[in-house]
Amino acid sequence: MIGLIKNELLVITGRWRSYIGFVGISILMPLILWGFTYGSESIHEQYSRQLGGSFMVVGSIFNSFLATYIIMNALWIHIPFLVTLAASDAVAADGSNGIFRITLTRPVSRLKILTSKLLASYVYTAALLIFCAFWSLGVGSLVLGTGDLIVIDKGILILEQSQAWLRMALGFSLAILVMCMVATLCFMFSAMVNNGVGPIIGAMFLIIVGYLVISIPLDFFNKIEPYLFVTYFDVWMDAFKEPIPWNDIGKKLGILFLYSSMFYGIAAFVFNRKDIKT
Repeated sequence: MIGLIKNELLVITGRWRSYIGFVGISILMPLILWGFTYGSESIHEQYSRQLGGSFMVVGSIFNSFLATYIIMNALWIHIPFLVTLAASDAVAADGSNGIFRITLTRPVSRLKILTSKLLASYVYTAALLIFCAFWSLGVGSLVLGTGDLIVIDKGILILEQSQAWLRMALGFSLAILVMCMVATLCFMFSAMVNNGVGPIIGAMFLIIVGYLVISIPLDFFNKIEPYLFVTYFDVWMDAFKEPIPWNDIGKKLGILFLYSSMFYGIAAFVFNRKDIKT
């Protein structure tokens, strides 16, 4: 299995589409950090007004931790699109190129081949999120500095620098798990077709529709909201609550895992019956 995963990673790195996400982040993040450098005063004033007279603010509350928290909130709809760029071709590309006529005639089972492709997509997804963290936290710390993290969301949470690093690590770890579910969704569509564009459209369509449903305050939509996987995409935000709601995190991750298992099951069902002769 390790050899199969290595082969799939080589295939992913050999596709130009796989680098779009990294190039996009490398272009976008410097612009965001540059904007934060010159616009930090306005953000500082906004947060100071929300704090009111409850705290005496000494220095600037804006740093790489707060910038990363804002970036994660702002890019949460865009990151899934970057994840789908690799997962969409995981199975579809080999089908369109006729590679399965060779690989599926080998002794290795179809299930192992499919699983290796999915795990390689997970590695790509994790690498993409870690690369984003490198820019926002690594380079951001050099540009914006570090300090205490102040989170205002249904209350005020102040985390000292050492605690902020741990919460950021937890937040990005949860984000990786969420994006792995997105990769599995796109992977399912990839197993159904021989074109890498369709899976991207299908996955993003379901995600966008899900976001629309949970954002519209209708009774009917409120009833079906617990059954939508996008409802649990915000599990990473639980890393910035005090105390950390581990039970809620476990419940949300469990539901996302069930969805991932269902998507993988559908992909395996379709892939095991794929006709490699036509």
